[in-house]
Amino acid sequence: MLSQEDLRQIASKGISEEQIAVQLDEFKTGFPFLKLEAAAAIGKGIIAPEESERDKFIAAWDEYKAEGKKIVKFVPASGAASRMFKDMFSFLSADYEVPTTDFEKKYFDNIHHFAFFDELNAKCVANCGKGIDDLMAEGSYKAVVANMLEASGLNYGQLPKGLLLFHNYEQGPRTPMEEHLVEGALYAASKGEANVHFTVSHEHMALFEQKVESKLKDYAGKYGIKYNISFSEQKPSTDTIAANPDNTPFRTEDGKLLFRPGGHGALIENLNEIDADVIFIKNIDNVVPDRLKGDTVTYKQLIAGVLVSLQKKAFEYLQLLDTGKYDHDQLEEIIRFVQRDLCCRKEDIKLLEDAELVIYLRKKLNRPMRVCGVVKNVGEPGGGPFLTYNQDGTVSLQILESSQIDKSNKEYQKMFTEGTHFNPVDLVCAVKDYKGNHFNLPEFVDKSTGFISSKSKNGKELKALELPGLWNGAMSDWNTVFVEVPLSTFNPVKTVNDLLREQHQ
Repeated sequence: MLSQEDLRQIASKGISEEQIAVQLDEFKTGFPFLKLEAAAAIGKGIIAPEESERDKFIAAWDEYKAEGKKIVKFVPASGAASRMFKDMFSFLSADYEVPTTDFEKKYFDNIHHFAFFDELNAKCVANCGKGIDDLMAEGSYKAVVANMLEASGLNYGQLPKGLLLFHNYEQGPRTPMEEHLVEGALYAASKGEANVHFTVSHEHMALFEQKVESKLKDYAGKYGIKYNISFSEQKPSTDTIAANPDNTPFRTEDGKLLFRPGGHGALIENLNEIDADVIFIKNIDNVVPDRLKGDTVTYKQLIAGVLVSLQKKAFEYLQLLDTGKYDHDQLEEIIRFVQRDLCCRKEDIKLLEDAELVIYLRKKLNRPMRVCGVVKNVGEPGGGPFLTYNQDGTVSLQILESSQIDKSNKEYQKMFTEGTHFNPVDLVCAVKDYKGNHFNLPEFVDKSTGFISSKSKNGKELKALELPGLWNGAMSDWNTVFVEVPLSTFNPVKTVNDLLREQHQ
């Protein structure tokens, strides 16, 4: 099936022939749905701290930062913004000339409110000899949109979201990348330094580096800190082969195999290379202007405080188990911690002999840990928090996407649609063990949680394979804790008109 030329192409990406065989087999067999116990809720896997507890956790985080531990803010930022402008691309190719849909009308009625208005206006003057208002007055609406999307203008149709102008300030507009630098200073700095890591696509790397270089001095001066900024690209070795509907390898017109990015789950490899004690993860487009950052900063500190408090206790228990000097009451205490605080349950735990019990507890304590902020469900598309059965028979907390849930199971479908909370990708992770060694994160991925989707290439149908998602199956075997955070901390920008929402003005 695979020629020598195919094998050379595969090897050049750092992928083995065995991996290709596994992927092609996965197209045939598909992935199993997960077995669910329940949707997580307040008191059932989700913590909602009272004010006094919030203060305690924030103090724990401040104390941890004072120890000089290395903290990194990890921002997946490789996505192009093209989907943000889907409606405006449609307008450009429509057979009418004036705004007709509600979306188009809203865009033009509010065009002065976009942070990129001045830059777009300047491009219109340079390319058309007229500003936006004059072009609109004469009915040249498409010229305005072309100057926003196309390479001769702002090129927003091809740029990554992280480099678009999102928010207006007196000192000038800011990109999401800059808002993340500010956040890094406000809750993730330690000993006067803030470490921020962006994952970017290869074609945007130089643009990101230039933008950071031009802005870094200003923010370092404003917040009195030193920034350490790093970048990485999704590894070619995490690409997955595409298949025809009959599960044979899909080939391009020149006969080559087609590979596609493996989705955000591929970033577990990038995360694995980050040298840090604690890592914050937040999507590039979930940012707000400074006037609204209060809740974001408070709750980032809170979930980090929950994390380091739980980690401290887990480390103490592991050190106790290492001594071999513990009694039955102490083992019972550790069981309660694993079951109640880490929400990991094993039905037949009472049947384990003490020696087996210690092996079990050590395994469940000595693994990466994450605390995830979750918001009340407001009908956003995406994943949610669930109590899920694992391959070893235990039940623990997981973030699941709809594709992982069997839609034909009415009970599961009800859990998903009636779930009280939603995953806004608001994570803080502890990635070192109790002896200070880095965990090898790929070892904790549940490889059976990938999924297959239908795509097309040049009009030909194909099947695409996505790796287990970064905050889904890629972190399946981590200790996971959910904390309710306010909706004010979740302000993603999915379409250009989302920038007109009050939270982005």
